[in-house]
Amino acid sequence: MKPYFKLKSRNQLQNDILNHFNPLPAKKMSLDDALGRVVAENVISPEDLPPFSRSTMDGFAVNAVDTFGASESQPALFEVVGEVAMGKSPEGIEIQPGQAARIWTGGELPSGSNAVVMVEYTQAIDENTIEVSRSVAPLENVIEAGEDVGKGQKVLDSGAVLRAQELGILAGLGITSVKAHPAPRVAIISTGDELVPADTTPPRGKIRDINSTTLSALSRLAGANPVNMGIITDNRGGLSEACRKALELPADVVLVSGGSSVGVRDFTLDAFKAVKDAKILAHGVSVKPGKPTILAEACGRALVGLPGHVASAAVVFLLFVYPLLKRMQGFTDARHLGLPCVNARISRNYPSRPGREEYLRVRLVEDESGLVAEPVFGKSGLIYPLSQADGLLVIPRDSEGLYANETAEVLLLP
Repeated sequence: MKPYFKLKSRNQLQNDILNHFNPLPAKKMSLDDALGRVVAENVISPEDLPPFSRSTMDGFAVNAVDTFGASESQPALFEVVGEVAMGKSPEGIEIQPGQAARIWTGGELPSGSNAVVMVEYTQAIDENTIEVSRSVAPLENVIEAGEDVGKGQKVLDSGAVLRAQELGILAGLGITSVKAHPAPRVAIISTGDELVPADTTPPRGKIRDINSTTLSALSRLAGANPVNMGIITDNRGGLSEACRKALELPADVVLVSGGSSVGVRDFTLDAFKAVKDAKILAHGVSVKPGKPTILAEACGRALVGLPGHVASAAVVFLLFVYPLLKRMQGFTDARHLGLPCVNARISRNYPSRPGREEYLRVRLVEDESGLVAEPVFGKSGLIYPLSQADGLLVIPRDSEGLYANETAEVLLLP
């Protein structure tokens, strides 16, 4: 049996991830493909947004000074000299003192006007004359040209995350593609003589592969594109060949589920060592569940050996693979690299052995004093208890456990 290397702490392994893996090279992509991606360069506006001063209301474009003093008891009279049709230029309409032009929401203000009187405060006297019963200030009910974004203004910093609103800005400026870091490709390999595909009725002694589906879904939640490489039986040559094929895809991250402990039939470490230029960064992590975790690097790509038990594999993914995938996408802020967390009081005494940081599945409920974390018990090979949990309560490495009502950090499950 092969001994573990010196166990690394969660922080040590997360630092290895940040130090050994870089964002994927940026590429141009359409706005349709850019949601959630990280911009790789500053974006400068090529024009004003909006490109012209426009009305925010249906009403009449006027020079605001002509409305001063207008009231219901003493309305101001205006000559209507035209209408700004929707989507048309107001060319040919010029507002002189005492004149107005009908305008619709979004319409361009004609020359000589600087405000819009809402239609509710006007009354038609005849086809060419209106009364205005309320004064307006300059630029009232108006968005000026460039008020949203000015030409030459930096609208996005390199490293910004493209949300719906950022994509809207780019579209409004006529920018239809952007240079950003792409989604990593994650190859997922399940190992085990006992596994059959999920769409197969397993014979006695066999079980359906749960991990591939779980890890694929978690990869998507992390912003990556998973590729299921299928099930590999417990043999050294088959796993080495599967890793080689995964890297030829090419995959940016290879996940091997199962085969990472110290048993005689666990071949992941040997398979990773067989990869050209591979460097083993960790073999064993001081977390529970998830001790038999392997991390290797080969030419900037990651190979990760996960435990075979599904709950353990999911916890290790969330602690280490999730930030790895975020790092590869160009995220740098700690709030993006890790799971969101809250503080909660544990509902009961919970003992823990010192030496490993423990992640306890908990359900979160709220009482009059705040959040309460209720342990969800179940072995690491069971998937249902994980589905009942809202988060992972963190028990420190040197702690012997928590007493009821002690406050602890809870990492929220995605």
